Amino acid sequence: MNGRKISWLIVTLLVLFSMVLTACGGQTETPAAEVPEEQPVEQPAGKQQVEVFSWWTGGGEAAGLDAMIEVFADKYPDIEFINAAVAGGAGTNARAVLATRLQAGDAPDSWQGHAGQELIGTYVAAGQLEPLNFLYEENGWLDVMPETLIPLISQSDNIYSVPVNIHRANVLWYNPTVLEENGVAVPTTLDEFFTAMDTLKAAGMDAPLAMGEQWTVMHLMETILLASLGSDDYNGLWDGAKSWGNPDVTEALNDFVKVLSYTNSDSASLSWQDASQLVVDGDAAFNIMGDWAEGFFKELGKEPMTEFGWAPVPGTAGTFQFLSDSFVLPAGAPHRDAAIAWLTVA
Repeated sequence: MNGRKISWLIVTLLVLFSMVLTACGGQTETPAAEVPEEQPVEQPAGKQQVEVFSWWTGGGEAAGLDAMIEVFADKYPDIEFINAAVAGGAGTNARAVLATRLQAGDAPDSWQGHAGQELIGTYVAAGQLEPLNFLYEENGWLDVMPETLIPLISQSDNIYSVPVNIHRANVLWYNPTVLEENGVAVPTTLDEFFTAMDTLKAAGMDAPLAMGEQWTVMHLMETILLASLGSDDYNGLWDGAKSWGNPDVTEALNDFVKVLSYTNSDSASLSWQDASQLVVDGDAAFNIMGDWAEGFFKELGKEPMTEFGWAPVPGTAGTFQFLSDSFVLPAGAPHRDAAIAWLTVA
């Protein structure tokens, strides 16, 4: 019970006590207690804020978010940025935390999501996002965004997120020194990839291909399917034009299983950064990861094409397998104007 409530209780008891005394004492008058008039207390105007939820917490990801926050602070110094990032590669942990918050009616002002069904099939389907067509029209974004990207963030002519990047997923990272010392050329086909890893294993490298936690396994599978099937049949797997029961899909999945035989046994306990670190440390020769790994290598101070190199995933030259991080505006955002300010900068 706070002080004000206690004061009121004392005053009330005094009044009641005086009434009892008046009733018991005949003509004795007891003066009524004066209750002080409560004055409104002015609260100081608080600084605006925007809470942004993401999974950018480590390596180049955190550095990229910090750069975005710096730009935002320069343009909107009166809005406090609250970084609600949750660790977990590709948002594995963050999405679980976000789901709990949304269920409790505690939505952040904006959150990160991958373009595609991760947004459309979940948050849009649940009516949790506000369309952003007005931002695209005001800022002319449709004139500069790739045409192939807009459908991935749209539903029924409404656009639901603001992409902040376009990543290439099908990148093979390698250690130039390890390859040179073992007489291995950078592979360009899956067969060359298998031969290179067989050579490295024969030379005593237990796991030539570094791999991390669960989502990186899925990432690896997607790139190997692309390498085995080609872009048309790969796309067909997702739009229904290609059956997963086709013999060539079975062959592609077998290629993926074979690739797994070259990976480290402790992958489940490693982040994607940990797996990338194995390559630059010389404990593995290869890692398949998106182009964001470059930011991590540079943050470590590694020299391009000396301490790390890159090429398309074997079998995917000429194909840009992409994904895009984007940010959204929740329906009923707690600080809608500040969230819109963030989206215009992001």
